[in-house]
Amino acid sequence: MSTAIPTAPGGLPRAWAALRGMDARLFQLLFQGSLLLVGALLCDFALQPLQVALTFATVVATQSAWLRATGLQQRGLLSALVTGFGLSLLVRADNLWVHPLLAVLAISSKFVWRYAFVPGQPGTGSAHRFNPANLGAIVAAYGLPGAWLSPGQWGHSATAALGVMLLGAVVSSKARRADASWVFLLTYAGLVSARALYLGVNPWSIWHQIDNGALLLFAFFMISDPMTTPRVAVQRVVFAALVALGAFAWQYGLFKPNGPIVALFVASFAVPWLNQRAARARQAVTYRW
Repeated sequence: MSTAIPTAPGGLPRAWAALRGMDARLFQLLFQGSLLLVGALLCDFALQPLQVALTFATVVATQSAWLRATGLQQRGLLSALVTGFGLSLLVRADNLWVHPLLAVLAISSKFVWRYAFVPGQPGTGSAHRFNPANLGAIVAAYGLPGAWLSPGQWGHSATAALGVMLLGAVVSSKARRADASWVFLLTYAGLVSARALYLGVNPWSIWHQIDNGALLLFAFFMISDPMTTPRVAVQRVVFAALVALGAFAWQYGLFKPNGPIVALFVASFAVPWLNQRAARARQAVTYRW
């Protein structure tokens, strides 16, 4: 009797083929859940269990309410849970109402602020304008009393940073947005390195400024969102580089915190224009041929 492993077409083992075919959001939920658990146990996150529970209950309820109101199929629960993890990992508050309020705003933004890829041409698809967790973080940091972002909660552990990078690389690759993650991270690291070398500081300080868990979370779990990044690879690379440049300018030029979060929010306004230009260019090439 043969004991060979059953294979899928192309010679891949069926188990591996099934793994590759899994929804990227399942990996994202697994990784974010692990990070939240590790952070709560080892990094002493200033986060109450009730805040987490209220966040997840609200994102699920809000997603379901909008789907019923719009008559859409009951789907998108995984995306809502991803948003819940994002808000729980990023936002801190000294009360119980901030997280549910942000959850309502973040999920509602997916249904309220949308744009068509090519205006006036049905069938080209649409997307939401803002990454929900990014929008929630912006509102928490600059619009609500008793709320703040806590990027320093992760500390500066090289081991933890490499772990987040590895897990994030898997997620962003499955979401087919690994280019945005790596371009942002490498561009930002390059700018930070150039500044450090120009100032003549200890080279080890460069790694100290990069091995922050919050920065790596942003690179692999937020800017890699396939619904809010440009659809075409070339424009996505430009977009990620601009976000890195904006984050660096905010952080080291204006000396203000939350550079990546702010830069992504501002750059999100350019994504519809980038997608529309790409779509029109593709149509023009098709027409000429």
